[in-house]
Amino acid sequence: MFYNIDYLIFMMPALLICMAAQMHIQSTFSRYSRVHGARGLTGAQAARRILDHSGLGFVQVEQVAGTLSDHYDPRTKVVRLSSATYGQTSVAALGVAAHEVGHAIQHAAGYAPLNLRNAIIPVTRIGSQLSVPLILLGLILALPGLVSVGIAAFSLLVLFQLITLPVEYNASRRAIAHLESMDILYGEELIGAKKVLSAAALTYVAALLQSLTQLIYYTSRFGGRRRR
Repeated sequence: MFYNIDYLIFMMPALLICMAAQMHIQSTFSRYSRVHGARGLTGAQAARRILDHSGLGFVQVEQVAGTLSDHYDPRTKVVRLSSATYGQTSVAALGVAAHEVGHAIQHAAGYAPLNLRNAIIPVTRIGSQLSVPLILLGLILALPGLVSVGIAAFSLLVLFQLITLPVEYNASRRAIAHLESMDILYGEELIGAKKVLSAAALTYVAALLQSLTQLIYYTSRFGGRRRR
């Protein structure tokens, strides 16, 4: 009734694109993890230099476990770099580290899309957790209103992912600009960092496409039941 062969067929193109995007970022990151910056800076050192250059000496840089688990925490003002980035001197590590610093710079500058994304995170989390159960419960109990609430809740996730796109692309632009202007990377190294960040950005585009496709399915399949 809810997930069936029609759903799988409808979602298949978006799922394949997501898989391709994930494979692309993993292969690109792996490739440029073997290319090391001539200056010998680690991801942590590059992050620290860009932060200090941008007047953000109060923002800390910490190491976290995992690969591609890098992120900036606006609540604690900490740039957290994965073990594949923190102590590594590769072009991939430097690009990712600079990207996360880009988010810290956005935060300090009051970048509007980032502020909006951070503001709706709590609501988005609730919506993403409750949307499918609400839709399913509404179908079981024959309550079209509950189905509509579930679909609306899921749409918050789509909105969050839509807002995420300019945030991520802007952070990458800031990263490349600092890597270049501060001579942390240059020439082919800089091109490699751009490729890594472009591949990472594609994963956000693919995730949005998947969620948008799922929202269209829910809306077309269940959204009009009140009128029938």
